[in-house]
Amino acid sequence: MSVEITFHPPLTPTLRHELITVWAAVTQAGGAVGFLPPITTAEIQPVADDMFRALEGGTQHLVVAADNGNLLGWFVLESNAMPLVRHWAWFKRLMVLPSLQGRGIGRVLTAAAIDAGRQLKLEQLYLTCRSDTGLSEYYSGLGWKEVGRMPRNLRLPDGSYRDEIYMVYDLIGSSTD
Repeated sequence: MSVEITFHPPLTPTLRHELITVWAAVTQAGGAVGFLPPITTAEIQPVADDMFRALEGGTQHLVVAADNGNLLGWFVLESNAMPLVRHWAWFKRLMVLPSLQGRGIGRVLTAAAIDAGRQLKLEQLYLTCRSDTGLSEYYSGLGWKEVGRMPRNLRLPDGSYRDEIYMVYDLIGSSTD
């Protein structure tokens, strides 16, 4: 498999549909990407439409991974408008098709986020992840540092709670090696 990374791909109707389809598949597989299963693409559509407007407005930056034109995964970087925080962005919605997880595509996309952050002349990237998913350990292994937690910030349908973990990647003085 050849993974091609594209920064700011044209937001065609086909790509919009594929992004939502991947989002639904990742959610159905238990991915922590803003929704809980069961989910339909119709339920994701309004949130995706907000994201598409932000992408078109330049406040979010889409990066996709594809193999021969087939979408494998994606993420967005969300910029800040306020002068005091323009030097960093949110790394959001990293998703890889469930059938392809475990093949290193997430690592390639995470490295692409770091490269994109540097291209945008940012100093830091931030992300949040849900506790008890293994994601904080995953990101720690890639050089991200935990900087805080919101205890019991996320309530799941079964009534259980998860912490929301805040992590940062310092683009100044860090390398992707």
